[in-house]
Amino acid sequence: MNGYSDRINHALAFAAKHHDRQVRKGTRLPYITHPANIAIILARYGQSDETVIAGILHDVVEDCVGENWTREELEERIGDKFGADVLETVLMVTHRKVDDDGNEMDKQERTADYLARLGQANEAARWVCAADKIHNASSIVADLRRTVDPESVWGRFNAGKEGTIRWYRAVHDRLKELDFSGEILTELRQAAEALERYSDIGAGQSGG
Repeated sequence: MNGYSDRINHALAFAAKHHDRQVRKGTRLPYITHPANIAIILARYGQSDETVIAGILHDVVEDCVGENWTREELEERIGDKFGADVLETVLMVTHRKVDDDGNEMDKQERTADYLARLGQANEAARWVCAADKIHNASSIVADLRRTVDPESVWGRFNAGKEGTIRWYRAVHDRLKELDFSGEILTELRQAAEALERYSDIGAGQSGG
């Protein structure tokens, strides 16, 4: 990605519209700060406009289904405005609520499904996944460093402290298993390790 991109600007406006009134979990930060940071991370690693756009839009289908939009309408809008490749990447990093047979999955099944589907994901989706988890984990660490009440941070997450910490390590380990490598994987490992320092969960794990 080099210089200004009108498509990326359009993607940011699209995401801002659909995430309107949403805030980051447990904060007052507008949700658009998350996809914007993913765009910065991906651009820092020299990723293409297509990958950056998918990163900006990665939560639209997952988080914006509601009274105004169905999942099908959101998918159609992304495909029409940004192309089939961007839509494919977005869907590869979208947590599913039902499996291939239409059965509703619980939280544990959804996370297992996400990790499994990374095996069929394209390279762009793995980059988006890594950037997403880097920003999320780093944001948690930043909030933990600022607070005098760590439980107020961990309480935001249904998985709790231990489940949340394990999740970021699991994503790193899955990407490594799939031979996804490079400096961004090192950055993800460092983010997971920073979280693990707030718990005994990561004791003895060195990553790589």
